[in-house]
Amino acid sequence: MAQSYFSAPARSSSSLAKEPLVSNHGGEKHLKVEDVQEAYIEQKDRLIQALDSSKSILGELRRFSKEEWVVRYPTLHEQPSAEPSSSSRTKPRRSLRRSLSFADDPNNQTEVLYTPVREGLTRAVTLASISDAPEGTDVKPVDEGTSQGERDTCEAEKLMLSSQNGDFNILRLDLKLGPHGSTTSPAALVSHLEKGSIASLLDERIGASVNHMDKLRLRVEDTSSKVLVTGDLNSGKSTFVNALLRREVMPIDQQPCTTAFCEVHDAAENNGKEEVHIIKEGVVYSISDESTFTRASLADLETIVSDNEGVQPVLKIYLSDSRAPSESLLNNGVVDISLIDAPGLNRDSLKTTALFTRQEEIDVIVFVVSAENHFTLSSKEFLWNASNEKAYLFIVVNKFEHIKNKEKCKRLVLEQIKQLSPGTYEDAEDLVHFVDSAAALRPYTANPAFDDLESSLRSFVLVKRSKSKLQPVATYLSNLLSDVDLLVGANAIVAQSDLDRAQDDLTRVRPVLEKMKGSQELLEENLESVEELGAEKTSARTKAILSSAIERVGQGLPGINHATISLPAFPGFLRIWDYARDVKKALLASLDAAVKLAEDEARATASAGVKKIGELGDANLPEGVGKSRRVFMPEAMFSLRPGKKGLRRRSSSTATAVVAGGVHNLGIGLSQRPDMLDTSALDIFDFHRLWLQFADDKKEAEDETSPTTALSVVSVGVGALTMVGGQTFGARGIIDGIVRISELFGNETARKWAAPLLGAFVIGATGYFVLELPNTIPRTIGRRIRTSLVAVDENTTENELFVNAHAGRVSRETRKVLRMASWDLRERFRAAMEERGKEVKNAEEMERKARRALEYFLEVETKTGLIRNDAGLISVL
Repeated sequence: MAQSYFSAPARSSSSLAKEPLVSNHGGEKHLKVEDVQEAYIEQKDRLIQALDSSKSILGELRRFSKEEWVVRYPTLHEQPSAEPSSSSRTKPRRSLRRSLSFADDPNNQTEVLYTPVREGLTRAVTLASISDAPEGTDVKPVDEGTSQGERDTCEAEKLMLSSQNGDFNILRLDLKLGPHGSTTSPAALVSHLEKGSIASLLDERIGASVNHMDKLRLRVEDTSSKVLVTGDLNSGKSTFVNALLRREVMPIDQQPCTTAFCEVHDAAENNGKEEVHIIKEGVVYSISDESTFTRASLADLETIVSDNEGVQPVLKIYLSDSRAPSESLLNNGVVDISLIDAPGLNRDSLKTTALFTRQEEIDVIVFVVSAENHFTLSSKEFLWNASNEKAYLFIVVNKFEHIKNKEKCKRLVLEQIKQLSPGTYEDAEDLVHFVDSAAALRPYTANPAFDDLESSLRSFVLVKRSKSKLQPVATYLSNLLSDVDLLVGANAIVAQSDLDRAQDDLTRVRPVLEKMKGSQELLEENLESVEELGAEKTSARTKAILSSAIERVGQGLPGINHATISLPAFPGFLRIWDYARDVKKALLASLDAAVKLAEDEARATASAGVKKIGELGDANLPEGVGKSRRVFMPEAMFSLRPGKKGLRRRSSSTATAVVAGGVHNLGIGLSQRPDMLDTSALDIFDFHRLWLQFADDKKEAEDETSPTTALSVVSVGVGALTMVGGQTFGARGIIDGIVRISELFGNETARKWAAPLLGAFVIGATGYFVLELPNTIPRTIGRRIRTSLVAVDENTTENELFVNAHAGRVSRETRKVLRMASWDLRERFRAAMEERGKEVKNAEEMERKARRALEYFLEVETKTGLIRNDAGLISVL
């Protein structure tokens, strides 16, 4: 974190002219009532305006925390330092090094400078990170050249309140759980809570402060003053009240007898009638409404208190004081005064809690402590709690005449007061009195100590009303504004840190996102281009390879030159059928090898395409995006997946091409199909041209006038030969042979030439078998295979032919591979762009919120300074 909590503007000369609420009052006992009243009214109006402004700040702070920015609860810790030298131990420091952390994140600490600011400045504290602290504001001891004002400041630091150590006064989250002395300090306890829970607790604490300020406003506007007399049990509270009244009204006993809140008022408020009003439970008291109380006489007061010991009632006691206004506290002629005699603090926890809740209604606290017992734990807790609002307490050390070593008693009591209420200690001459209240009730007995106490109390309550009635409000406001300064100062550092981080994130991520948006369309085009080029290339290459292979097979040669594929040697005429079968198998195997060659080239093309897609990913994906988990395996192409059925087979009587997956990764596997390996006489004898010639001779034989020629006789002989051969002749050939033979013997000329021609044919056929048949069988078989793979009949389309089917199949497989790789890159690109988009959106939102929070916190700082300036408040630190 790095953020200075900027100092507020200097106070104007007019504001400096305003007198602070706390002033030297050494001669105020002799001030005129009119002058005191005028100053009091002026200060009261300023305080009311300050209360309203502070309440508005707290209300806006609660709304801001709920709707715009979760205000975090800071804690400041002292940093461990080396043992100071003897000379530096006595030199206080103007700025304190502290480690700033937050309850919801105690491990994240930032070094800051914490500067309590004194009178003359508009803020109570200054909080700045070390990196942003102005040069010269670092921790600095006071030397001999320090001004008197700075010396006074350093002296005041000896009496630091908790806020000077980085803790809160009013807004403290004080969770008391676990045994005493365990790690249950407020900072240790709230650190276990989550951010939202801490914000909720802080909101409740701020709400309680708002409610308290409403009651403070009512108290300031109230023209009367309420004086609470309290203390430990048997400290002599009731005796002290009786001494003030110069009459025994309150019940007195060795055992605790005051269990009710007895408010003593001037009888003039009750039309001059002395009586007791017992307020009914659950109603708001009104002296003009008798349904809210029950009347009783003063003589029954002791009985009323004892009968209602377990109920703890509230009693209104109206008394007449015949003394002159200059001597009487009740009948003072200036303001209405009520004395409240409260139960003892340590009677039980319920009564103690009830007493604490009445503090906000009290203007002056008169704390009675026994000189024999000093301050008990209950007394200390009460005074610590009261010091948050009331910097000055009126303390009566009762039963002082019973103490033998009076100087020691005074010293011990004052040392305790110095720790509990530093303001009271500074003005101990007027606010701390050592008396014996019982002696003051003795008639015709001089008691100068109690007379001095009574005079000081009258001055504190009446003449010094700005101190007794308004100062508690000013103290509360000063503490509250100090807490607000600390709260918004720490959160301003957080806001600046978040703003810097958001701006750094935007600087880093936004260009990446813009680049990805600009390259998205081009990436799509490149991916589509890789897919299309790969598919087209493999399709064209497959067609070229298979077309060339078919042409070679049509010439009686293997489809490709491969070391493992060659035509078999001629085994002789006795195994001519096996030879024809082996030749056909070899030629079909060469076509399968050509298909495999096309698939291998498709694998290479797909590998190159996948590599190209990877290069596109490296060029377009931002840093930090992980590599794809998909691994391309070329050998997996063109193989049937486990659990997948083979593709549908389709056959044609002419083309006999099958579009399906074969075996041994050789496409359709022609050499493995029994129907393709069947051998007939048409695979052995080349009847192609003779068949065409036979068709022409048939037309000539139908013409009876045409003479018989030698060619016709040869044709008839060849036709007859087709009848020999057993399993290889077709039905049509047999019928045609019979017809030819019958025609032959029906012609006289033919019968004459039959014997010579038959001999010549036998000789020619023998030569043909011996010389040409081994060479013509591969061509004959190859031509038949070529015709079956390229011919199209009415049941076969162009795409189902051997070349086109394989070209489509290989092309589709290549496209599928490239499309899968492209899809993977698109998804990774989309996810990366979506992630960068979210980062930019979140950073922009954080920047907006942090900027708004920083402006708001600085605005609150300015407002608190103006409140201090206008109300004439000074720092209580």
